[in-house]
Amino acid sequence: MMVETAEITRGRFETGTGWDLRPEGACRGEVCIPLPDATGDTVDVAATAAAMGLPLVRHEGLIAVGPWGGSGRTLVSAEAPELTLPDLDGNAFRLSSLRGQKVLLLAWAPY
Repeated sequence: MMVETAEITRGRFETGTGWDLRPEGACRGEVCIPLPDATGDTVDVAATAAAMGLPLVRHEGLIAVGPWGGSGRTLVSAEAPELTLPDLDGNAFRLSSLRGQKVLLLAWAPY
């Protein structure tokens, strides 16, 4: 979920993240993560993400909250592991050749 400000409405947070904010905390199914104050009309995205242990990225006024992996663990860094794949000409392309640049990895596979 990407937002332009750190504070958004409760409904937008719930729709964007899939977490329901209840008095007991942020809940998804049977899983609830206790939060200090989950009952207000607005949500401070950065504070809530930190309390939930969710990865958070800020860039040029936007905030993106990463997914919860179910284990409570988050990314330690934004550095991707080395990845080498063939380019369109069949030559080996190393992800590390883009180090220092913003990179979007898109994976797709038919089912």
